[in-house]
Amino acid sequence: MDSLIGLVNRIQRACTVLGDHGGDSALPTLWEALPSVAVVGGQSSGKSSVLESIVGRDFLPRGSGIVTRRPLVLQLHKTEDGVQEHAEFLHLPRKRFTDFSKVRVEIEEETDRLTGKSKQISHVPIHLSIYSPNVVNLTLIDLPGLTKVAIEGQPESIVQEIENMIYSYIEKPNCLILAITPANQDIATSDAIKVARQVDPTGERTFGVLTKLDLMDKGTNALDVLEGRSYRLRNPWVGVVNRSQADINRNIDMLAARQRECEFFATSPDYSHLASKMGSEYLARLLSKHLESVIRAQIPGIASLITRSIDELEAEMAHLGRPVAVDVGAQLYTILELCRAFERVFKEHLDGGRPGGDRIHIVFDYQLPAALRKLPLDRHLSLQNVKRVISEADGYQPHLIAPEQGYRRLLESSVNYFKGPAQASVDAVHFILKELVRKSIGETEELRRFPTLQAEIAAASNEALERFREDSKKTTLRMVEMESSYLTVEFFRKLPQEVEKGGNPTSQSADRYSDGHFQRIGSNVLSYIGMVSETLRNTIPKAVVHCQVRESKRTLLDHFYVQLGKKEGRQLAQLLDEDYTLTERRKLCAKRLQLYRSARDEIDAVCWSG
Repeated sequence: MDSLIGLVNRIQRACTVLGDHGGDSALPTLWEALPSVAVVGGQSSGKSSVLESIVGRDFLPRGSGIVTRRPLVLQLHKTEDGVQEHAEFLHLPRKRFTDFSKVRVEIEEETDRLTGKSKQISHVPIHLSIYSPNVVNLTLIDLPGLTKVAIEGQPESIVQEIENMIYSYIEKPNCLILAITPANQDIATSDAIKVARQVDPTGERTFGVLTKLDLMDKGTNALDVLEGRSYRLRNPWVGVVNRSQADINRNIDMLAARQRECEFFATSPDYSHLASKMGSEYLARLLSKHLESVIRAQIPGIASLITRSIDELEAEMAHLGRPVAVDVGAQLYTILELCRAFERVFKEHLDGGRPGGDRIHIVFDYQLPAALRKLPLDRHLSLQNVKRVISEADGYQPHLIAPEQGYRRLLESSVNYFKGPAQASVDAVHFILKELVRKSIGETEELRRFPTLQAEIAAASNEALERFREDSKKTTLRMVEMESSYLTVEFFRKLPQEVEKGGNPTSQSADRYSDGHFQRIGSNVLSYIGMVSETLRNTIPKAVVHCQVRESKRTLLDHFYVQLGKKEGRQLAQLLDEDYTLTERRKLCAKRLQLYRSARDEIDAVCWSG
């Protein structure tokens, strides 16, 4: 079963390397799902000495006040006999420490890198792995010691900050709590027991450890606590005897200290009957055994989480897309596929699969008719203006029957007013198409990875739309000019018929310069212009759709494709220069996916072998 705890250690370390602490996932992280042991206690409770006794090495910083100012995630890896003991820090992945005094120095220096030389604390953990044949597979998290008052150089909030940090670890239901309490202190005032009780009131996750048993007053003992009478936990209390400061000063090694600890319990009249269940070595075995059972019980849940995480990561990998190809042919194929994906989205907007194309219909059905109705034809065909135009057209020779030249001038100048609405329709559709291009680029999932290609497609599309707009303007203006170039003959043939139908021709001739005569001319022109307006109302949309909408669906990127075929491999690679954040996200996602798949396979293998 040691292999199962070792597996958990390896997975936790891999999660840490990858920064797998949540991200965008709605699932709990694998790190959070794996059991661990958090070490809590007041300052000077003997916390560091307990950890060193479990490891069998002297490697933790010592001093007065707050010594542990950052969480220390300590992973113990049991190795084969004969393998040299060594330590590795996560922030120094290729450096091995065989001198454990240098491990202490590195912990101090790494702490100072974030907190400075002050007594401030940081939530950012230090990750340390120790490989030794003398340890059990275990993950221990050493947390800053609880304190009741801030000392000089610390903010008043330091007390609450330390508590909040400790709670952030021990409130997780899969975290075992190693509560360190000095034996020469009343258990009722134990800081460690107080915080443990807040998150684990039944004591199922808490392991009580009594330190400094050898420092109790003569004639007193801690049997009421060790035997569970003073404060009962579901798990047994364990007493330990650590090195004294004098031992540390004399450089008494840990093996000798362990031997002296065993002798203390074996020869003590108070604790000899408990000797087999006391001491640092027993504590390490107890934690390891319990951790094994917790892991075994949680394997189904962990396996389920891993499976769901794999599904989520695979979906994200599919969303992020494959890595960019290196081969020129493959790059060209990729670009063409991306362009076709964009064109499909663009056509869906025009054809109704996506919103936006309906705005073109609004231009034709509402904006164009409204613009035609607003033309200032009433002012242009006012009595005064008609008189002026007719008189100017007659020149020195007044018209004999009907002022044909005056009619033509009035009609041509009136038809010219239609150029404004025609051009406005062209421009309105042009801006709609430009907006649809922008939206289509944004909605093409495959393109989001490649900002350079997005910009090139946008530029090429807008350039094509400009050409289509110019063609459409020429066509619609030509249609307007056609209406003024050749007037419908039937309109003029109606004029003499009015005389034949009745009335006195001489009287008609006399009225040729009366206001009524000019009003009839204005009315006739307005009637003809109404006919032209109806015609253009139907033909302008046809021209706009033919020149702009139809062409944008058919040939929007044709010029871009021609230019694309002339590009060299380096230029193609630049087009596929995807967003750096996406590249890094894909790499991280791939590493996480590999981690989770490996974890799944290893858990399956351990379960089957068990």
